Amino acid sequence: MESDDDEYEEIEQYNDKLLSEFKDWLAGKGLSPKTIDKHLSNVSFFINDYLLYNDDIEAQDGIPEVSMYLGYWFIKKALWSSPATIKENAASLKKFYQFMLEKGEITKEDFSELKNTIKENMPEWIATMERYLDEDIEDMDEVWGF
Repeated sequence: MESDDDEYEEIEQYNDKLLSEFKDWLAGKGLSPKTIDKHLSNVSFFINDYLLYNDDIEAQDGIPEVSMYLGYWFIKKALWSSPATIKENAASLKKFYQFMLEKGEITKEDFSELKNTIKENMPEWIATMERYLDEDIEDMDEVWGF
């Protein structure tokens, strides 16, 4: 039986391999090194900090987590979060999961779910971020819509 630490390390090692392959995939698409680095940073934060921090979730199983990530966790945990970085992260995750689709790690249905989640929830994620940044709102329940 594997310990949680072993599972965590296996996922982390696999994530490193995925990120290296993703970097090559992005380079093959003709993106600039600066853009590639931004996508890698965004995806790494999602798969290594959020997914592993939560429950040792593997990258290919992360699509159902995107809404909680961009609509709550990223806003609270990333000191650099803003409406623009939420949009940037969504774009990075779309590229990453397009790569995962081409690699055969996820299905077309999974990828469609991701795109729909982003399209449908982006306005609320941005509104939540704006409320979070609003110094006039003192009650955090108002930020999160409770």
